[in-house]
Amino acid sequence: MPPRAAVSNLFAVVVAAVAWPTLLLQYWLTVWSGPLGEVTVRYFSFFTILSNLLVALVAAAAATGGNWAPLRFLRGPRVRGLAALSITVTCAIYATLLQSLWHPLGPQLVADRSLHYVVPALYVFWWAVLLPHGTLVWRDALRWLGFPLLFAVWTFLRGAVVHEYPYPFMDVNRLGYPTVLLNAALVGLLFLVLGLGFVALDRVLGRRLATVR
Repeated sequence: MPPRAAVSNLFAVVVAAVAWPTLLLQYWLTVWSGPLGEVTVRYFSFFTILSNLLVALVAAAAATGGNWAPLRFLRGPRVRGLAALSITVTCAIYATLLQSLWHPLGPQLVADRSLHYVVPALYVFWWAVLLPHGTLVWRDALRWLGFPLLFAVWTFLRGAVVHEYPYPFMDVNRLGYPTVLLNAALVGLLFLVLGLGFVALDRVLGRRLATVR
């Protein structure tokens, strides 16, 4: 195995070793707040959890290797790019809109900072510095919008039933649909702009790696 690939696989182990325990810690902290089924659905209804789960799966697939079809899918450049984009949006929105709204302590503080800062930093570093580049195309930025779109649809459907929303800017009960849909559109625009940025970066890094070789 080439030295760069070996270092990349080793760093994937590091990312997975941080992401998975953090997800489990957050679930353990959440599981005491109500009936197990209800709590589990609520847990997976946060984009923070979904984006970190995607990162954990992608890193684990890289760390374990093998030819099992799901692992090959998770090792694809578009899935890796989607994970980088999603975890970056998670970090950006939390840092700018959500962090000031609550003040976790103890184990919750550890989980909070890891989910929103440590895992994003580790994964984006791995993606940018250690993974191969040059295969993404501009259309990928549009394809990646499917992930937040599905999340938004699920959030509105679930919210219509249980009258609960994962984030204040998506709270239809308090803000109403016009404001919430505008907020969702702005987040979608952020996804698109950052997605185009990740594609551009991938193309630049791909050309640089080709020149080095």
